[in-house]
Amino acid sequence: MSAYDGVKFLHILTVVFMAAPLYNLVVVNERLRFGKAPYAVDRYFENLIKTNALRCFVFQATALVTGILLIPLSGQPLGALFANEILLAKFFLLLILTVLLSYVHLGIQPRIEALLGKVQGNEIPSAIVEQLLPWRSRRKKLAGFCLFFVITLVLLGLQVFGRFHPLMTGLLILLAAVFSWRVYKSNIPYGWI
Repeated sequence: MSAYDGVKFLHILTVVFMAAPLYNLVVVNERLRFGKAPYAVDRYFENLIKTNALRCFVFQATALVTGILLIPLSGQPLGALFANEILLAKFFLLLILTVLLSYVHLGIQPRIEALLGKVQGNEIPSAIVEQLLPWRSRRKKLAGFCLFFVITLVLLGLQVFGRFHPLMTGLLILLAAVFSWRVYKSNIPYGWI
């Protein structure tokens, strides 16, 4: 196995592990099935979502480093990052994902945590629930966009050296958008179905 093959495997595996937006949306939609959940249940779901952000930062950094390493390991100059439109698009999508994750982790999540920190007892008061809803809704929407961007990154990764027909790329991007919207709007108990 060459260094290129090893780094490529790590790069692809890292992108698979960046599926946090999908599973965060699944967690959020599962929480809705509880209705007004006791604080302990809500806290459990919130901890799952919160800790996924830290994991995702590590996976994003690994994707960036391995992606850049793949350029010279494939025999291309580092300038290919800017000369190859697919590599450049992947780079910008990863930056967008990092910015969105940073906004959620540093902007939205602390507000949610502050509101939950006010809860005393086993029930979350209605006034706090009403304040939580807009922040959770915004976070959920951003997770839907992030899921779409991750799927698009995979699609572009498959086209670094061999491009798909533009109509096929467009169709796959449309399907990625439809799937991301479906996961955002509903529970997906059977995966694709």
